[in-house]
Amino acid sequence: MTTLTDNTLLKQISHGDEASFEVVFRQHYDRVYGLLFRLVGNRVEAEDLTQEVFMKLHRHAYRKRFFRTKREHNIGAWLFRTATNTGYNAIRSRKRRWQRDTLLVPDPAGAPNAEIEVERNERETAVRNVLAQLPERQTQLLLMRQMGFSYAECAAACDVAPSSVGTLLSRATKAFKEKYEEEVGTKQL
Repeated sequence: MTTLTDNTLLKQISHGDEASFEVVFRQHYDRVYGLLFRLVGNRVEAEDLTQEVFMKLHRHAYRKRFFRTKREHNIGAWLFRTATNTGYNAIRSRKRRWQRDTLLVPDPAGAPNAEIEVERNERETAVRNVLAQLPERQTQLLLMRQMGFSYAECAAACDVAPSSVGTLLSRATKAFKEKYEEEVGTKQL
């Protein structure tokens, strides 16, 4: 079986070939979903956002013919950048909704293991708050490495030289730790 290049797949998608779109979807769905889930922390929302990212790809490739340039494309990198931006937009939207809403939070005291659940939720919320405060590239690099992406994949998605990924990750980790400690006090990660 021959492997199609990203440019070939994009060209076929732009001509209405749904089978090529399905190939791209199957190749990249798990990683795009994983990135979004780690960013937004909600499975249903991550699934919805993943669908949105793939619909953006379809619109760009088919309707706008966005990818019809002569240069070589990397669909994965485009999807990861788009997923990161889509996730950030969802987080910002969630914050605006939260500020508008005045609903009371139910008292978890009656729930079994409520204290453990509350602590876990507080940690997750703190991590997401810190990730939302970091520059997008730092957040993207941290999430992608946590998901097992290679340095080369991280470099392509963030549009940086592969040799600089280690340094950028080190800076991102340091920034995350500092902001996390500010967020939760002097508690350890």
